[in-house]
Amino acid sequence: MPSKPHPTKDTTKASSASESKKDSKGKATSGKSKNDSAAGSSTGKKALKPATAINARHILCEKHSKKEEAVTKLKDGAKFDEVAREFSEDKARQGGSLGWKTRGALDAAFEKAAYELEPSTTANPKYAEVKTGHGYHIIMVEGRR
Repeated sequence: MPSKPHPTKDTTKASSASESKKDSKGKATSGKSKNDSAAGSSTGKKALKPATAINARHILCEKHSKKEEAVTKLKDGAKFDEVAREFSEDKARQGGSLGWKTRGALDAAFEKAAYELEPSTTANPKYAEVKTGHGYHIIMVEGRR
């Protein structure tokens, strides 16, 4: 049948036509803007509002192998603050808490990674790994303002 070469093209048109039918109850363009806004909100890193300060925790290890052990513990479900107490080699013994830090107060590489993180909890941390002149860091952010 001559319609077989066209269904590929028609299928694309049919799917957009079916979307248009669903959207035609309101407006065809309103469906596109909803999809655009949904796509924008699904990108977590771009959705973060600029912050002037973050409440950060970190785990500092001098050796890469020790940092990898800490990451393994985190992946196995251990709480960030407990892993920090066990593995971190710095003064931040309060579960790795650094408290609220404003922009410019931290090492540049550390700060870049930290300000790109979404806030999370110690029980379910979202963390980043970065190497600085101090050693290997595992960073999590508890709050932004």
